[in-house]
Amino acid sequence: MQYSIAIIVEQQRKQAGMAHLEATNLRHTLRMIRVQTPDWGHWLHRSIALSLAAVACLAGDWVQADTGKLRLTGGVSSVEGTAGGGLTPWATIGSNATAGETGVSAYLSRVRTQDYGLTSAGVALGWNERVELSLARLDFDAAPASALNGIAPFGIAPNPHIGLNVVGLKLRLAGDAVLDSDRWWPQLSLGLQYKRVQPGSLASVLQFLGARTHGTDVYLSATKLFLADSVLMNATLRATRANQAGLLGFGSAAPGRDRYSLQPEFSIAWLLRRDLAIGAEYRFKPDNLQALGAAAGLGDALREDDWADLFIAWTPNKNTSLTLAWVRLGRVVPGVTANRRQRGLYLSGQLAF
Repeated sequence: MQYSIAIIVEQQRKQAGMAHLEATNLRHTLRMIRVQTPDWGHWLHRSIALSLAAVACLAGDWVQADTGKLRLTGGVSSVEGTAGGGLTPWATIGSNATAGETGVSAYLSRVRTQDYGLTSAGVALGWNERVELSLARLDFDAAPASALNGIAPFGIAPNPHIGLNVVGLKLRLAGDAVLDSDRWWPQLSLGLQYKRVQPGSLASVLQFLGARTHGTDVYLSATKLFLADSVLMNATLRATRANQAGLLGFGSAAPGRDRYSLQPEFSIAWLLRRDLAIGAEYRFKPDNLQALGAAAGLGDALREDDWADLFIAWTPNKNTSLTLAWVRLGRVVPGVTANRRQRGLYLSGQLAF
């Protein structure tokens, strides 16, 4: 399906008075929020809750604002909270806001495989189509990990859960995925994700692995929209030392890898129509713990595989998107899952204004 560049440019330049008024109100609301607690995890929980409440309060008015962003070209919310695909960040800025506007989005995602479950929720603030700030909370159901008690007295409680808090910042450096769709250059963005894991009763396992409980990923994303062909492509290069995206900490004791490594990530989406897209993603992973596990006589028990998915995304209206995907997470601590490769379904919903 082809879109007229002239129509899209005209849409991008529309500035509805109500949108400016509500953007000002949102900035004022966010400045008024003050959470007095020294606990970083509690602070993030409450910040997300307050932001979700703000989204709900503003939704009734913001749905009337006529912003110019083309549906689905801004991506959805990834499991780590940044705008992009489900597994990888894109160069696009989250929310429906365009230049001169401030927008907000909120999401809830659920992944279920044979042995594990992951729930993710968060919010993102987009400003001037230039800067994105995101907050996300991940809850990982790590029930099979209790089997590690049979290897050593780790003291893992039954049905353990791991929490991961993520604060993201993204800056658009150059280009515009929509307005520059007839030119050769992509939209480029530089981002970082500060992550802190809350391992609960698995803290002794992270100590055994020599993994830190916090770390920062830095990435560069390039997103290119081929409007005439209704195809969007993205490539991301991530510098990271996270194990399983940070759920198993960051780095490793020797002989595992404790340094940063560069991991590429790729996405492609085909816009079947203005409200429906299908696509695929592939995310390379660092496998920092494999050498440590082998040296400890555990074979491939700590192996980390790449992630991939096939997805379909639907936007019933401009403010709502639903994403369904088949995900392949490979081996996730296969020593406690009979070496099973984790596959399952991913479902995510997003509100954006």
